[in-house]
Amino acid sequence: MTSSHLVKTIPRGVRFSTLSQLRSQVQQVHQDSNDADPIDPPTPPKKYKHAPFTEEQKAFLDRVIRVDQAGELGADYIYAGQYQVLSIREPALRETLKHMWDQEIHHHNTFNKLQVERRVRPSLITPLWKVGAFAMGVGTALLGKEAAMACTVAVETVIGGHYNDQLRVLAQKFDIPAEDLTSGEIVKGIESQEMTNFKEMIRSFRDDELEHLDTAVEHDAEKAVPYWLLTEVIKATCKAAVWTAERV
Repeated sequence: MTSSHLVKTIPRGVRFSTLSQLRSQVQQVHQDSNDADPIDPPTPPKKYKHAPFTEEQKAFLDRVIRVDQAGELGADYIYAGQYQVLSIREPALRETLKHMWDQEIHHHNTFNKLQVERRVRPSLITPLWKVGAFAMGVGTALLGKEAAMACTVAVETVIGGHYNDQLRVLAQKFDIPAEDLTSGEIVKGIESQEMTNFKEMIRSFRDDELEHLDTAVEHDAEKAVPYWLLTEVIKATCKAAVWTAERV
């Protein structure tokens, strides 16, 4: 078979991808990139130095940490007491109670750590909180599942509301001036990472408490007898404990 015959058997219009064609395509891509508008480098984030807290702000944060540590200690011991009774009497509730208790342990440990880091004096009557909270947990659990859940409703209503009050103050009275380290300008409305983290922690803990409240209602808290009297007495006790822990 002759070469002229081979050429004649190749269909017309067929294109070959040769090395020279590939090089041409690569060069065209580079040319297109060079012709495109240049991309500006990203602007580095600004850095700020915040002014120190005022004495009033420091005092408020110390009170927050002291009272929240005492409150979370109380919640930890209440759930501990309830779990000791209801994990045996109400096995179906064991997992739910353990979940809520574990969250309170986490809250308690977090405030313990903050107390040490910021050198905040704990409440002087911490031993009383432990005994009273454990007794409240055991006592309401012995009255039955419904009474224990009513106790949770009362406690979490007070704690959730207390966290809300703290968030309002943090939003209104902690707009701390900051210096732009590049320009030297003093600006407001730039929140420090420390304050952002602190507020997010309070918000997260508040949401956990309200979740516990909803869980208690779902587990027949309102069927406790007498529900109103039980919850109001416990709320009053918690409010008195909060007031005392802030000052003693």
